[in-house]
Amino acid sequence: MTRLALFAISFVLIAGSVRAQQVPRAPLGTTPVDSATESPSYRAMTPLQQAEMRADLFMARKQYDEAIHAYQTVLIDDPHDAKVLNFLGVASQQIGNIDQAERYYKLAAHADKTSSNALNNLGTVEYSQQRYGKAIKYYRQAISKGNALPTVYTNLGYAYCGIREYPKAMAVFAQALALDPDVFDHKGNSGSILQQRSAPDPGALHFILAKSYAKIGDAERAARYLKMARDEGYKEFRAAEKDPDFVKVIKDPRVQEVLQVEPAYASQPQKPVTN
Repeated sequence: MTRLALFAISFVLIAGSVRAQQVPRAPLGTTPVDSATESPSYRAMTPLQQAEMRADLFMARKQYDEAIHAYQTVLIDDPHDAKVLNFLGVASQQIGNIDQAERYYKLAAHADKTSSNALNNLGTVEYSQQRYGKAIKYYRQAISKGNALPTVYTNLGYAYCGIREYPKAMAVFAQALALDPDVFDHKGNSGSILQQRSAPDPGALHFILAKSYAKIGDAERAARYLKMARDEGYKEFRAAEKDPDFVKVIKDPRVQEVLQVEPAYASQPQKPVTN
């Protein structure tokens, strides 16, 4: 697995015909992977529904190789199922097969032109390769569908941070927080849409997140991310003392506690992040 692939996963389209990637059809409903598959409702499902349910269970358990095999079985009956194609991309990306993930996402986006999930996930592929401009393009396309989750806005903000467009990052982070103030606290990448978990300059990113939370008056999270920025080597974390975005929280004891610590690197100059 390449270093860039690992970078991608820390967040969380097969060439030619999909049928070229078919796996042998296993007897459906004969290998339960969870007690749920032994229920009357499971037995009442069609074989295709059972296969998809097993695939979903593998995804939930982060058994990505098994999930890929199971979803490919589902594609035998419906090679244009956008949901399944997108999940195949997610599972492939989680095991580090970035090229395969990209191909599945493109097939999913083509199969369902109204969904933002596959476009978002294509953005994470580009982000993982440090192609931030292309990532921004996909994230903005996902948002243009009109059904984008807050996660897409956070991913777009990360990509703007990747090219040091910090004011634009703050603007989309504000949109994400307006939709879900807890969006940066969510854990796990087993769903149908991936969220970035890493950044090329984590100190600068976390200072921007501290500013974003400070601007809406969330002192607890502002202090948390300011501390992370400080501890990750962002030398100008004290700029918060005069930054107008921190005015609502600057007197909070939790923020003051972070600012009172003098790290060893504080005397070394660094250009601050400003709007």
